[in-house]
Amino acid sequence: MNKITYLLTTFALGFYIPTVSGQNPAPATEKPNIVFILADDLGYGEIGCFGQELIQTPTIDRLAVEGMKLTEHYSGSPVCASSRCTLLTGKHTGNAIIRNNRELGGWGAEEPEGQFPLPTGTPTISSMLQSNGYATGAFGKWGLGGPQTTGLPNDHGFDEFYGYICQRVAHNYYPTHLWKNSEKEMLKGNEEWFSAHQKIESPVGFEKFSGQTYAPDRILEETISFIDTHAKEPFFVYFASIIPHVALQIPDAELDLYPEDWDAEPYLGQKGYLPHPRPRAAYAAMITRFDNEVASIVEALERNGVADNTIVIVTSDNGPSWVGGVDMEFFKSSGGLRGRKAQLFEGGIKVPTVVWWPGKVPASTTNDSTSAFWDWYPTLASIAGAKPVESDGVSLVPVLQGKDLQTRGLYWEHGKVQAFRDGDWKLLRANNKDGIEVELFNLASDPNETTNLASFKPELVDKLTKAAMASRTKSSEFQSFLDKDTE
Repeated sequence: MNKITYLLTTFALGFYIPTVSGQNPAPATEKPNIVFILADDLGYGEIGCFGQELIQTPTIDRLAVEGMKLTEHYSGSPVCASSRCTLLTGKHTGNAIIRNNRELGGWGAEEPEGQFPLPTGTPTISSMLQSNGYATGAFGKWGLGGPQTTGLPNDHGFDEFYGYICQRVAHNYYPTHLWKNSEKEMLKGNEEWFSAHQKIESPVGFEKFSGQTYAPDRILEETISFIDTHAKEPFFVYFASIIPHVALQIPDAELDLYPEDWDAEPYLGQKGYLPHPRPRAAYAAMITRFDNEVASIVEALERNGVADNTIVIVTSDNGPSWVGGVDMEFFKSSGGLRGRKAQLFEGGIKVPTVVWWPGKVPASTTNDSTSAFWDWYPTLASIAGAKPVESDGVSLVPVLQGKDLQTRGLYWEHGKVQAFRDGDWKLLRANNKDGIEVELFNLASDPNETTNLASFKPELVDKLTKAAMASRTKSSEFQSFLDKDTE
């Protein structure tokens, strides 16, 4: 049920969102700018406006006050590559090309970079916007292909790219290089490569896990430069921050935002990634750093006089990490939800989402219609005045106007687990060593997925299972237990 308590008069607010019923694209002067800001492993409860009490996120909290919170918004997957694929292609993981993380190389300095690539000609948000007169830029982490593959950003609708092509390399915030389009840019003071996965035996020598150039600084600089350059034409910015994905790396000066007594013991790398002397403070400071990135982008929009004609979406690719020195329990990272990254429980796929568009999206509002990453493709096509697109999603334009969406099924699969939500009901099917385990939850009465009702409602389980299986197609590249006779 929509919690907006007043009627929104679209035309009175000058809310220009054309329909997609075959009309011609909107004139350039009417096309809104689009900024999509994607955090990396940011949990549902890790920003203030979604209940976080310890970590400072004043900018995102401000955008929520001036805009709309989507409280039932889901990522495309509980891990990085497949979630980004669903976002950009509008296909959920039952139909998406990329359905899990798959590496093209190993972890050494000379290993090939990249993940399983998007094929040539894959329809994407970026190619759609590019063909409709938008300048398009991607900044941050890509993860949908590597050098010498069909999956480079510039081949999928982005005029400019700056950042990490490979998500393995993005585990280190002080890499030797980043990519500017198809060329490596070597980073000053980071000439000596070091692994982002190390352990130490005693709490000394942490300083060796850093360098001179902090990659997020360069990525943000390139993003702001793109906005400054293209402020007089419609533009699309896809800002895929690497924060707060571990390893825990943050300039020392930023640690002082948080109390020293949070960390009685250092993290020595025993749960993967790099050690850190103050792991809780570092993690909190990284999220505040992400909030500052959002602030810099909004400031650039305001400085260029285009904020009122720009929609800004802030969300996360999946739930929070549980390794690398991250203390989920201390920060209540999942916001009370069960699960975390790499799981299809709510904590792994429900993500904090804020939409800000001054004078267009109603301020201080919340909408709890269920929605997901694959909805952004048709939504942004509608906002841009583009022709209708084929996707698994629906346009969220009604939501942004203060209305509710009709209930529909939402589908995920990840490895040996399948999930399907229809209204208040959520079905999970996992292929465990003892066979297929089925769980059924009523999210209205049990949002934390504590009580399995599958044995009490076999007919509903059967109905949802059939609906889930009808939602997917077989993949030749990402095999699943679902591709076998499991019924």
